[in-house]
Amino acid sequence: MRYLLTYDMMETVRNASQWLGSTARSFGSYPATGLAPTPAFNLMSAWGEVIERSFSRMIAKPDWGIRSVVGQDGRDHLVSIHSVVERPFGNLIKFQVQGRPDMPRKVLLVAPMSGHYATLLRSTVASLLPDCDIYVTDWHNARDIPVSCGKFDVEDYTLYLADFMEHLGPDIHVIAVCQPAPLTLAATAYLAEKKPEAQPATLTLIGGPIDPDAAPTDVTDFGRRITMGQLEELAIQRVGFKYAGAGRMVYPGLLQLTSFMSMNADRHGEAFFNQILRAAKGEARDNDHHNRFYDEYLAVMDMPAEFYLSTVERLFKGGEVAQNRFVVDGHQVDIGKITNVAVKIVEGEKDDISAPGQCLAALDLLTGLPADKKFSHLEPNAGHYGIFAGKSWRDNIRPLVLEFLDAHGGGRDGAVPLKSVRP
Repeated sequence: MRYLLTYDMMETVRNASQWLGSTARSFGSYPATGLAPTPAFNLMSAWGEVIERSFSRMIAKPDWGIRSVVGQDGRDHLVSIHSVVERPFGNLIKFQVQGRPDMPRKVLLVAPMSGHYATLLRSTVASLLPDCDIYVTDWHNARDIPVSCGKFDVEDYTLYLADFMEHLGPDIHVIAVCQPAPLTLAATAYLAEKKPEAQPATLTLIGGPIDPDAAPTDVTDFGRRITMGQLEELAIQRVGFKYAGAGRMVYPGLLQLTSFMSMNADRHGEAFFNQILRAAKGEARDNDHHNRFYDEYLAVMDMPAEFYLSTVERLFKGGEVAQNRFVVDGHQVDIGKITNVAVKIVEGEKDDISAPGQCLAALDLLTGLPADKKFSHLEPNAGHYGIFAGKSWRDNIRPLVLEFLDAHGGGRDGAVPLKSVRP
């Protein structure tokens, strides 16, 4: 029962808050309240509407919302999503564009397992889909995975990635966003030693903590200050009886969300206050900027406890990837064994999660890779989100990444550039 009561208490608070929002919205919306010469009932209804929506989103997996894409023929093609490889802790999914032939570019987007669903990369997928066949690692919410499925730590994550790359073949272009960058690099090195024929054509690492000590941030400082014992006591809980993963030790999504929002409490408070006022005035819309952002931001998932703890202990505190001594399934991988996979590093100048220098450290570890296969880009004035989903990605980084894929997509010893569908 240890840690279970706190998990269920958080869910109880969330459920009660959703109910209070629903009650306030319903009560404030009665037609008779329109007779009262006061805006209080409108404000009550607006408060309830915003609160109900916010707390209900915390347990719902967002939809990808990508219905169609324009093909080279100028027509809209419907998009369907199906699993290519299914595993207990995550599937490899493909965005199948109906009626469109296979594209020359085949891209595997490695999504973070860091508290949000893979749909965090929705805009990244949407921007690449017209020009590429897209595959994504779709990680599962740990609360829904039975204890009988076993553990899932950083080594299991790395082996999943290696299996996904091997399944897709050597013509795949791998793009890892943020948290999975060091493990994706390790998975590529693992394949370079174990199954060199299964290595990807290119590897693009975007804003990831390859060497967290290269440029300290609040995230790395926290990892240094807290002990593993303290972290386990503060962050780890046991899934309650309501879910299929009852009894599994996890880092709960609701607890993560509390940490996320506390770092910018004033900004979030102002955003919700303004949204309540807009709802009271009848100016709020189902798909307005506030709802689009917070529908994704509030949708959190539980992480397996062993994955979260091993990430902190081995990647941040121990620096195993940064020091090239990461062990997978009893084998110490050597990043220097990567000799023919073109690698590109993308960082944001104002990234406060993975500061500039953390991801760039990968190039120093690639001792066996020729200089003409190493590339890097520092995006001016770009924050963490902007380098993979914001304006900086759309306007500057995406075209550079496509050019990189083209230059190294026709074969590792001499590529034939591919023509982009659109600028």
